[in-house]
Amino acid sequence: MTYAVALNLDEGLVFCSDSRTNAGMDNVATFRKMHVFEVPGARVLVLLTAGNLAITQSVVNRLAQTDNDGNRLIDTAPTLYHAAEMVGSAVREVFKRDGQAMRAQHAGFSASFILGGQIGSLAPRLFHIYSAGNFIESSPETPYFQIGETKYGKPIIDRLIRPATPLDVAAKCVLISFDSTMRSNVSVAPPYDLLCYRTDHLKVDFVRRLDADDPYMNSLSKSWSEGIRRAFDALPAPDWLAPVHPNKGGAQA
Repeated sequence: MTYAVALNLDEGLVFCSDSRTNAGMDNVATFRKMHVFEVPGARVLVLLTAGNLAITQSVVNRLAQTDNDGNRLIDTAPTLYHAAEMVGSAVREVFKRDGQAMRAQHAGFSASFILGGQIGSLAPRLFHIYSAGNFIESSPETPYFQIGETKYGKPIIDRLIRPATPLDVAAKCVLISFDSTMRSNVSVAPPYDLLCYRTDHLKVDFVRRLDADDPYMNSLSKSWSEGIRRAFDALPAPDWLAPVHPNKGGAQA
């Protein structure tokens, strides 16, 4: 299983993904699910992947194929919308090649992607691409996308993230979202890849891999757990629920 999330904010973009893959309880491995296509000074595109690893790797390899001049396919997209179309087309090509064989093996064709970034002076954009190759774009009302095991990390993002949220605050929120997911689902685990991109920089500003023993991640997890407990303890108990006391005198007819 996978968990990945990306945010499109006024200051820029935040991406994060885990790296655990499994094909059964005893077949667990680590694979990077964040792929960066960067031409410093010209464009930064980031692709997050979830689903069948063979499918997502095939899609990424198609996008990274070069022409006779050494240009990667994804680097020829004039806009982020065209780049999203390229990802969708690559998904459909892989399905055309492998879909029938996968059905014969009773294997579902499952893959999803988040693509975001900035090309030249155009505004940063963020897209969610589905298994069918179609896609949707983020909006001020919904400035983020999640793929994979999304339900455990969604509440904190829904409560805190707005387009005006600063990048450092957003990165902290995303990491808490990952900590919440990891605590509830063992199929999501570090290392986590975190990338922050500031609008109009046209280069990756910050990228970091956080391992299981990362000091900041562990401190954040501990502080978040303790803060939740303190907040919970401070909440009033329902005044309509009377305390239940044992009957000291025994049962009465």
